[in-house]
Amino acid sequence: MTLKDSYLKTRQRFTSICRTLKTEDYSVQPVIFVSPPKWHLAHSTWFFEQFVLSKFKSGYKTFDEDFAYLFNSYYNNAGTRVLRPNRGLMTRPTVDEVYQYRQYVDQEMLKFLSEDISEEIKKIIELGIQHEQQHQELFYYDVKYILGNQPTFPTIESDIYFTEIEQPSKWLKIEEGIYDIGHNDDSFCYDNELGKHKVYLHEFEISNQLISNQDYINFIDAGGYDNFNLWHAEGWDFIQQNAIKAPEYWHKIDGIWHHYTLQGFQEVNLKTPVNHISFYEAHAFAEWKQMRLPTEFEWEVASKHFNYGELWEWTNSAYLPYPNYSKAPGALGEYNGKFMINQMVLRGASAATVDGHSRSTYRNFFHPEMRWQFSGIRLVK
Repeated sequence: MTLKDSYLKTRQRFTSICRTLKTEDYSVQPVIFVSPPKWHLAHSTWFFEQFVLSKFKSGYKTFDEDFAYLFNSYYNNAGTRVLRPNRGLMTRPTVDEVYQYRQYVDQEMLKFLSEDISEEIKKIIELGIQHEQQHQELFYYDVKYILGNQPTFPTIESDIYFTEIEQPSKWLKIEEGIYDIGHNDDSFCYDNELGKHKVYLHEFEISNQLISNQDYINFIDAGGYDNFNLWHAEGWDFIQQNAIKAPEYWHKIDGIWHHYTLQGFQEVNLKTPVNHISFYEAHAFAEWKQMRLPTEFEWEVASKHFNYGELWEWTNSAYLPYPNYSKAPGALGEYNGKFMINQMVLRGASAATVDGHSRSTYRNFFHPEMRWQFSGIRLVK
C-alpha cells in the first residue's frame, strides 16, 4: 500500500467509525482522562497541519488560526493550548466545522502526497498516520465511557467483540537465558521501542490465555476486594477511596453481574476475558492466585508462543527508556519520552486496535489506576 493510500484509508476509517454518533455525543467530556470525539477528530487533523503542511507545503494557508490553540494536546514546543480538563467546554467550533477542517486538510495532504517529498517528510506522515490510529482506539475508550455512564446505556455500531475461552489454560515454559529485546527491522516503530538490547531471564511459565470473567468473579466472591493483603498500598487506597468492587462498567443486579458494552447493557459472559482492569486489580488477582504478572521482557519473548490482541495486557514493568534511547528534537520528541515516569507498560493490542498497528515490541503505557482502556490479565508462574 502506498503512503497516500494508507493516509486516505486511515482518515476515512475515523469518519466511518463515528457514523452512528449523535451530534450531542461529540462534545461530551465526563472526566479529565476522556476527550470528546470532536476533539479527537480535530486533534488528529491538526497533527498533519502542524507538522507537515505548515512546515513543508509551499503557500499553505492555515484553515483557522485558533485551531492550533484549541486542538494541540501536550506539545509544549508547538505553543499554548486549551487545558485537557477543558476540552469538553468547547461547543464551538461545531461538529460540522470540524468535519470541514478534516476535509480541507485531507485535500491539501493528498495534493502534497502527489509531489516528490523527502524521506524525512514521509516518516513524519507515517508517524501522523500511526498517531491517528492510536486516537481511533482512544475514541472507542472515550465514547464507551461517555455512553456507559448514562442512565439508558446508549450504543453505537462497532465491530468490537471478544472471543470466548473454550479450553483450559496451558502453561508455556520459557527457558532461562539471554534474549534480545526491542524493535530491529525497517518497519515502522515508535522511538520507545528502539535501543535493542539483551536481557537475562530466569526460567518461567506463562499462560497461553487471558483470565476469564468467571476467573475474576471467583476472585470477587472470595473477597478479593476486601483483603488488603493482596493489594499494593497505593492500590488499596485507590479502591477504598473510589468504592471499587468490580471491573469498570460492572453492575450486580439480582445477584447476577451485568456490564455495559458498546452493543448494550448485558449479562457478563463468563467465558470471555475480563476487561477494563487496572494494574492494581491485575496485581491483586495475581497475588490471590499466588502467581504474578509477566515483565514486559518476559511477555515479548513469550509472545511468539501464544495469540494476543484481544486486550492490552498489564505487565509488571515500569515504563522506562531502553538503553541508548534518544528523543527526537523539537515537538515530536515529546511524543513518548516525557511520559516515562509513574506509568506501567501494557503489551499486545486490543479488539479496538487498528489492524496492523501493533507488534510484539509495541509498548503501550498507562497510569496504574486507569481502567477505561481495553485491558486484561495474563499470568506467570
